[in-house]
Amino acid sequence: MVDFKVVVSDRKAGRAYNIEASGAAASAFVGKKIGDKVEGAPLGLAGYSLQITGGSDRTGIAARKDLPGAGRRRILLSKGFGFHPEHEGERRRKTIRGNEITQDFVQINAVVAAYGEKSMDELLGKAEAAQN
Repeated sequence: MVDFKVVVSDRKAGRAYNIEASGAAASAFVGKKIGDKVEGAPLGLAGYSLQITGGSDRTGIAARKDLPGAGRRRILLSKGFGFHPEHEGERRRKTIRGNEITQDFVQINAVVAAYGEKSMDELLGKAEAAQN
């Protein structure tokens, strides 16, 4: 069975929510690519639409949007996501995961693309915690 931690960022509220996804909710993400939109209903976010922005596997290797496929690859990077050079002109070969979500992922990052009628706090049962 596939289990994911889905980190949903709400840019309007300036908050991020950690949601555990397993079973049918997790299978809604498998096979999707970074940049794809997914319905929020399987995660308990009825009426919401989420856009996948990234993720990482169990060893912490990040996924890149511009790398097609599902597996890991060692690519030569000079800048950008997954590598931050310490010296000008530095390049390094790094292991990066492709943009397709597989069962090897542990965390998936997403942002809210379309909002529903109720707030996320109400849907996730965190309205009491926000008030305290």
